[in-house]
Amino acid sequence: MKRNKFHKYKYSPWFITSRRIAGQFIVPFTIFQFIRTLFLPTVLDVLLLMIFLVIAISIYLDII
Repeated sequence: MKRNKFHKYKYSPWFITSRRIAGQFIVPFTIFQFIRTLFLPTVLDVLLLMIFLVIAISIYLDII
């Protein structure tokens, strides 16, 4: 059975550009959110840090 795999070169150009831009900004946002969570740990800060971590890992592992 043949599986349909998605390749990063089949994405549209605007998606590739937005992923590159997000890849540049996600690390500083994650570091800032981590420092903020250390000093003022609220539920919103922890959830936002988790979301940033998931986005950063998925971008750098080429999942999205």
